[in-house]
Amino acid sequence: MNSLNEIKKPIQKELKEFESLFKEYMSSKVPLLDKIMYYIVQRKGKQIRPLFVFLSAKLHQPINNSTHIAASLIELLHTATLVHDDVVDDSYQRRGFFSVNALWKNKIAVLVGDYLLSKGMLLALDNDEFKILQIFSRSVKQISEGELLQLEKARKLDIEEDTYFKIIKAKTASLIAAACGTGAYSVTRDEAILNKMWHFGELVGTAYQIKDDIFDFGGLDIGKPTGNDIKEKKMTLPLIHVLSKANKQEKRWILKTVKKYNEDPKKVKELIQYVHDNGGVIYADKQMHKIKEEALAILDEFPDSEAKTSLKELARFVVERKK
Repeated sequence: MNSLNEIKKPIQKELKEFESLFKEYMSSKVPLLDKIMYYIVQRKGKQIRPLFVFLSAKLHQPINNSTHIAASLIELLHTATLVHDDVVDDSYQRRGFFSVNALWKNKIAVLVGDYLLSKGMLLALDNDEFKILQIFSRSVKQISEGELLQLEKARKLDIEEDTYFKIIKAKTASLIAAACGTGAYSVTRDEAILNKMWHFGELVGTAYQIKDDIFDFGGLDIGKPTGNDIKEKKMTLPLIHVLSKANKQEKRWILKTVKKYNEDPKKVKELIQYVHDNGGVIYADKQMHKIKEEALAILDEFPDSEAKTSLKELARFVVERKK
């Protein structure tokens, strides 16, 4: 698997332009807002989603201004959803740093998320990129629906595998799908290619989320499981799989642990071990790799190029990452 620096090579020039443009988009004349925007920009992550936009565009045609708008829009919307997520989850850390709500409280964090969403919408509208805005608006709607469905299922704990996939397609995969779809559309204006690249991104995003869920159980070698999903009563693929195979007594024990003992480290550890012993993590890992291969097969329909190689490596990177 190539490093991110290797993956970025075909689009290095475009990424530098994007960095400076994005800083401009994030600025504000309101001092408090400008201070918070600066804080967010300084602590940005790997910017995986803009990479998907640029590489999906370059797979088909040279990158243009519409591609830059799509990349900026996705980063604005993704950042907004992260800020709002931290409020919803009462989370005070993001990538090892204090979250916006930890430093400036929930009220300001919600307004900052709203500001970022409005900046994204205006960026698209000011440049007449109505189709790109439509695609991303659909993704934001799906993210909200996925979050609400997951919260509902956390109360009832009646989730099955098809519902799990429905949730993660909405919550995680929809933005990566939008990144790939709009990237391709920005240079081709071809609906058929947009749909094909959307499907590629949706598959990659689904595999990406399964990987996250596996990390919560410590990966295949257990490592250092966090058990955060169990604490939050989130039913993820490794747990859903062992629950589907369990007898009545085991099912009662699993559900009781998640419902009543989700804050008890000893009980959570026992459940994590049970999931490993009964093949839950191995099953999820196999599903993840199968979905990744489906995604890569879509790219094989397009001619070979540097961008195609990097896009394949990026898909492998997000699925095979170590953290």
